[in-house]
Amino acid sequence: MAPRSRRMERLDELLRQEIARLIAEEVRDPRVGFTTVMDARVSPDLRHARVYVSVLGDDEEKEAAVDALQRASGFLRGRLGAIVEMKYLPELKFELDRSLERASRIEEILGRVRPPEQPDDESPGEEP
Repeated sequence: MAPRSRRMERLDELLRQEIARLIAEEVRDPRVGFTTVMDARVSPDLRHARVYVSVLGDDEEKEAAVDALQRASGFLRGRLGAIVEMKYLPELKFELDRSLERASRIEEILGRVRPPEQPDDESPGEEP
């Protein structure tokens, strides 16, 4: 995958910030109450944007929140059009960001593999 240009990175960040603000201030669906917009990625042709969200709750609540956001995508897109001037206003696709879950799982696995740390006052090879 090619590196993203600085311009595309700025556009991603602008969309992330504005979508997060719109969700917090204007989306009234209670299913999206504990949603955090983690990232947004606009396609190179500016026609589509993936919006990655983190949601507190169990898997069912997470899926309900993503579904509610997807249903609100037309509303959010319209509100974005009034805020952000772009040649094309991208279609929004909401997805769960599972990076925090993956990081937690990796930490758990590493915790089982790593040898336990020795206290600072004991150095290996020294006699008490």
